[in-house]
Amino acid sequence: MTKRTQLAVIVVSYNVRDLLRTCLRSVAATARRAADQLDVRTVVVDNASSDGSAAMVAAEFPDVHLIASPKNLGFTGGNNAALRWLGFGNRPRMTRIEQISADSGPRKSAQSASSAFYSPDYVLLLNPDAEVTGDALPRMVAFLAQNPRAAVCGAGLRYGDGRFQHSAFRFPGVMQVLLDLFPPVGVRGAHRLLDSRLNGRYPAALWRSGAPFAVDFVLGAAMMVRGAAIDAVGGLDDGYWMYCEEMDWCRRFQRAGWTVHVLPAAQIVHHEAQSSRQVRWSAQVRLWRSRFRFFSKHADLYSPVQVAAIRGLVRLAMTQQARKIERQFASGRIDGVEAGEALAALTTIAQL
Repeated sequence: MTKRTQLAVIVVSYNVRDLLRTCLRSVAATARRAADQLDVRTVVVDNASSDGSAAMVAAEFPDVHLIASPKNLGFTGGNNAALRWLGFGNRPRMTRIEQISADSGPRKSAQSASSAFYSPDYVLLLNPDAEVTGDALPRMVAFLAQNPRAAVCGAGLRYGDGRFQHSAFRFPGVMQVLLDLFPPVGVRGAHRLLDSRLNGRYPAALWRSGAPFAVDFVLGAAMMVRGAAIDAVGGLDDGYWMYCEEMDWCRRFQRAGWTVHVLPAAQIVHHEAQSSRQVRWSAQVRLWRSRFRFFSKHADLYSPVQVAAIRGLVRLAMTQQARKIERQFASGRIDGVEAGEALAALTTIAQL
């Protein structure tokens, strides 16, 4: 009997109980459909939710391993906690890609059969506001199995209403930051600029083709990673609480000799940013703190001049946004609490 490929699915959740339920049902349905090919095991890390998410998982999904954290570990900390439970970091790390890319077959478990640890061939990082559809997971597994030097495979994402969603990008440059901070609203042809290489996007023709293609990084909303690659470079960088951690991970894989790809035909629905919307201004601070960490950490991608230019753009944008907030408060459109939170966040970002 052929051994099934071992796939671990990690879902880190915060106060999105109903979306989490839908997500886990979609994973379970996929596991049943692909039971002859895949041994799918799911780990949920609940980041101290107050909406009963952990209790729901325990009651409705007994086969799911639940890590109920007493505090919010963030996206990075939650995923790393699950990776440690799976055994990553508890095995000797391999450093040469030649040692691990030669064997594209199932990996041998480093733990005994009675151990709580499970040593998967592949790990899928999946957002709780995502739904797996069709044969997305078998497609992604098959791609990684057939391409032993590929560390990461991203999915083709769709919004809940079926619209296309970019799920892979080029590493951001000065122009992309400029367009992010100062979007050309009302400018003729702006949509073409926003969907261009200057804004880190890949051509529409590549997405329409349905064929896999190499990218700089994929979104962590649906990101499948080779277990051997995690052994080689380690888990996510804990210096990122949330945002940019998947971008950093992809860059680390590439620097170690691996490749990163996206599969447009592997369709996953992503409702996007449902957790971060609950803490809008603190999320903005974390976003820019993570971005500056990435710019500073990867000096091979960003010169001091580029980083200085980005800092200048950010300070200008935060100053303009602060003036807008002050006008909204003066006109009574927002209250003092919201204005105070916004201005504090904008000041913090400008000083990063």
